[in-house]
Amino acid sequence: MLTIHHPWVFAFGLLGNVISFMVFLAPLPTFIRVYKKKSTEGFQSLPYVVAIFSAMLWIYYALLKGNSILLITINVAGVIIETIYVAIYITYAPRQARLSTLKLLLLMNFGGFSAIVLFCRYLFHGAVRLQVYGWICVAISISVFAAPLSVMRTVIRTKSVEYLPINLSLCLTLTATVWFFYGFVQKDLYITLPNVVGFVFGVAQMALYAIYRKYDKQAEKQKIPEFVSPIKQETVEIQSIDNKTEDIIPPHEDPQEIEVVIGNKDNVIIDDEELGNLYGPPHGPSTCNVDAEKIVGGPGGPTSVQCAV
Repeated sequence: MLTIHHPWVFAFGLLGNVISFMVFLAPLPTFIRVYKKKSTEGFQSLPYVVAIFSAMLWIYYALLKGNSILLITINVAGVIIETIYVAIYITYAPRQARLSTLKLLLLMNFGGFSAIVLFCRYLFHGAVRLQVYGWICVAISISVFAAPLSVMRTVIRTKSVEYLPINLSLCLTLTATVWFFYGFVQKDLYITLPNVVGFVFGVAQMALYAIYRKYDKQAEKQKIPEFVSPIKQETVEIQSIDNKTEDIIPPHEDPQEIEVVIGNKDNVIIDDEELGNLYGPPHGPSTCNVDAEKIVGGPGGPTSVQCAV
């Protein structure tokens, strides 16, 4: 029994199943949004088709090797989950994207997988067949792990981690680590080797995140907040536009005086002489026609009006 003769293999295999299952479920919010919006919003189906292809290869490898039930369970779950994703994508994708996905499925998951299985079955026998098929699985798995290289290049070029999913990178690194120990304890080179590559790429992504995250923080700090600074106070007269102001501004013998804020973006206080140079000589008190709807404060309380000067 696996649990008796290989307790560490069972432990790492079980842990690998749990973490890998969580990774398979990571895109679930995306497809829930696709289902609600009835649109794929322009994203690609290639990663999900490749994931199905990789899982199918590992299922057949586990069947050839034998005594690898935990390797079978997680990859069967992966095929089911990824197939659901692809089905949702095909349902709501535009016609051209739908046709491209169907062609890719036929070419890779039926034609390619069938060709590999037939190739290994009829041209090789015994241990040689397992070795050849194992190296094919290694090559496919390394290519899958190397897929984020394009994202890493983008991070280096833009010095921004905006498009680097650090949580997913962390999960993939943990997955590669657990399955590495699973293969290492079993002395299975074909499981160990690709997960070494996956671990290296995962650590490299997290290192890039740590290095370039500071640039994003600096960019956030350099953003200028929007505000209006008090520059000069000027006394103005209020003239009613219509009768709507009578309910809010009680009649007075003298015009009511309020304070008007004049601001500029540089937050620099200028004196009367500099203000005259900017706006010309003064022509008496400014007139601000105030609509009742733009007055803040009720009768007896403070009144604030913002006038364009």
